Amino acid sequence: MKLSVIMPAYNEEKHIEGAIEEAIKALERIGLDYEVVVVNDGSRDRTAKKVLNCAKKYNTIKLVSYDENRGKGFAIKEGFKHTNGNMFFLLDAGGEISPINIKEYLNALKYADVAIGSKWHKQSNVQTPLTRKFLSRGFYVLAKLLIGIKVSDTQAGFKAFRREALEKLVKVQSVNRYAFDVEFLALANSLKLKVVELPVHMRLNVGFSMKKILQMFWELLDVTYRLRIKREYQKTFFK
Repeated sequence: MKLSVIMPAYNEEKHIEGAIEEAIKALERIGLDYEVVVVNDGSRDRTAKKVLNCAKKYNTIKLVSYDENRGKGFAIKEGFKHTNGNMFFLLDAGGEISPINIKEYLNALKYADVAIGSKWHKQSNVQTPLTRKFLSRGFYVLAKLLIGIKVSDTQAGFKAFRREALEKLVKVQSVNRYAFDVEFLALANSLKLKVVELPVHMRLNVGFSMKKILQMFWELLDVTYRLRIKREYQKTFFK
C-alpha cells in the first residue's frame, strides 16, 4: 500500500516548510510507503523554492508547478495526475491543520470510501475567530439546503479517499476554487460512496475576504444548478 498526500499551495512561503515537516512526521509514524505532492498553484512568492529545498532533504516530495493561479480544486485535480498511491490525503499547505491523527483517517478507509475532517466533531480541537466560525456555519447551512449534503462540515482542509473514489470525483469535478469540497460531497452522494466524519485539529487565524465569500456563493449556486436542474452529475455517472 502506498499513501499519497496532495498539498495545494498558493503564496505559502512562510508556512509550507513547516506544513511539509509536520506531514512527513505523521506519515513516518505510520510506517508505510508514501509520497507528498505539493502543487504550487501559480504562487507569486518563493513557495516553489521552499518546496524544492524540502525535496533535497526528503526524496518522497514531488513539486507540481504552473504559472497561473487556478484555485485549490484545480490544484488537487492536477496533483492527482502525478500520484500513484492507493490511499489519498488532501491537506492544506498553510500549516493551520495538524495531520497528527492521519492514521485514524487511514483506518477509516478500511470501511469507508471517504473520510473528512469536521470542525463540529465532538473530539475536534478548533481555534478560529468567531466571525469565521459564523460564516463557515452559514455556508454549511446554505449548502445543506441547496444540495442536501449529509455531513456536518464541508470546508475543513483535511480529507482522505480511496484511490478509486477520488479518481471518480476528479473526472467529473468542475469547480476549481473554493466550493470544490461541496462539489466533491455532492458527487460522493450521487455515487452513494460511504463518507465518515472524523475529528480535526486546527488553528485558523485569518478571516474570509468578501471576494472569497462571493466566489464561494456563486460556485455553490453552480453546483446546485448542475445537480438539481441540469442533473449533469447523475447523467454522467449513470449514462
